[in-house]
Amino acid sequence: MPLTLASASFQHGGAIPARHTCEGDDLSPPLAWSGVPGNAQSLVLLVDDPDAPDPKSPTMTWVHWILYNLPPQVHQLADGIAAEDLPMGTLQGLNDWRRTGYGGPCPPIGRHRYFHKLFALDTRLADLANPTKATLEAAMQGHVLARAELMGWYQRRP
Repeated sequence: MPLTLASASFQHGGAIPARHTCEGDDLSPPLAWSGVPGNAQSLVLLVDDPDAPDPKSPTMTWVHWILYNLPPQVHQLADGIAAEDLPMGTLQGLNDWRRTGYGGPCPPIGRHRYFHKLFALDTRLADLANPTKATLEAAMQGHVLARAELMGWYQRRP
């Protein structure tokens, strides 16, 4: 069974509701997954926007949320989950606002795509002390058993 990732708030390829953005409550969307390989030791969740700052000529990928060492027995994250309610052992990395935690879509111009990427790893990573996406991806090298992706889009109101 392949690893899959879904949200009750939006469909793959659909619009992300404003409540999960800077124009709303800026709450993380509920996420649920299945198909975690039996030999997985941890999960990683990365949320990023490859269309920054302008989808017509993107120059960077903006990181919105980094979670790692999620226990493989966990199969969901609640809507608007607070740091203190994350599954035991889950660690966070730095988003591109230079803080931990979820930062919702807030595109300066145009319609941006937001990729929610879930990775099943064959190891539990060391405490990387609030890593950036690049640091985390380097630590994940050679350990990815499976990957799932959920993409939603958002465009700010005029």
